[in-house]
Formats: sequence, structure tokens, C-alpha cells
Amino acid sequence: MIASVSGEVLERRPDHVVVECGGVGYRLAVSAETLRSVPARGKRATLHAHLVAREDSLQLFGFASEEERDLFVSLTSVAGIGPKVAIAILSGGPPRELLRGIAAGDAKRFQAAPGVGKRTAERLIVELREKVAGELEADAGAAPGADAPEDPRMLARDGLVNLGYGIAEADLLLDGVTAETAEELISAALRRAAEGVRS
Repeated sequence: MIASVSGEVLERRPDHVVVECGGVGYRLAVSAETLRSVPARGKRATLHAHLVAREDSLQLFGFASEEERDLFVSLTSVAGIGPKVAIAILSGGPPRELLRGIAAGDAKRFQAAPGVGKRTAERLIVELREKVAGELEADAGAAPGADAPEDPRMLARDGLVNLGYGIAEADLLLDGVTAETAEELISAALRRAAEGVRS
């Protein structure tokens, strides 16, 4: 399995890049989000990689972060979402924003990607929402010194901060939200974020 490719950028196109590594040029399909972080031709770059093997082809995909690669793998596990559609979805924003969209059930966001209809977007939400929420709860519970029971609201705030929200924004999203667990609080806060609650 090819986990990463590091070398000189030979080509930089809208849908792929070619990186020379050990005298071999690797063509990696990339999202628009990853392309933004790939330097100009002649510069060195390192991309996380995922190889998709089919009976008639081998296709290599490149990612600016492990988080994006992990999301790509999750997306392609959903029926009806192949590698090309997954890359189109990933082109719609940073991985953190897409994870928030999944957790908040924002199907319309994913329908904006080419090849994603209403049913596919809804299936994506149904299949991945619980996993994303579980990861948020795990992140929230990963705080050091967690021997004693902690306040679910503090855990939820930590989870939102781990998703990229500022502390003040996390507090705003949690303001007035009532729930018993950190997971429920995070889900409610993300729904508020999707509805446009802002500081």
C-alpha cells in the first residue's frame, strides 16, 4: 500500500498532480481543497495517498492531510459514492467543515457536489453521521485527567474546539442547549451552526 508520496512537483492540473519520487512520476488525483496546498512546479511536496485497485485499473489519490484521506475512505464506503464523487465532495471545503456538515445533517451541502443527488446525500448522512458523532464524543472525552466524571457541557465544548470552532463560538452554539450527554450537546450545537447561529 502506498501511504504517501514525497518529491518534486512535475505537473499541477485542476484534477491531478504528478510528483516525481525516486525517478518515478506518480499521478495523483486530488480535490480542489488539496490542490490549494500543492506548491508550484519544481517545488517539493508531500501528499498522503490512497490506492484504489480495480480489475482494469490502479488509481492513486493524493490528500493534503490524513484527515482528508480518512474522510475519503469513509465516503467511498457509502453505496453510490465512488472515488471520483468522493473527490468532488472533498472539493467542497476543508475536511472539518464537511465533518460538521455530516454531523449536522446538512444534506443540501453535499448535493452541491457533481454526481451527488438528494438520495445519495441523505444516504451519506445516515451512514456516516453516527460515526462522526462518535468521533466527536471520543475527541471530547480524550482530555487529560479524565479520571473523575466531567461536565458533559465542558466535554462538548472541547469537542467543538477540536472541530475548529473558537471557544467563544463553541460557548455561543451551546448556549441554551439542553441534553444529558456530550454527544447530544455536540449534535444540537452543530445543528444550530448549520442554521446560521453565529457570534
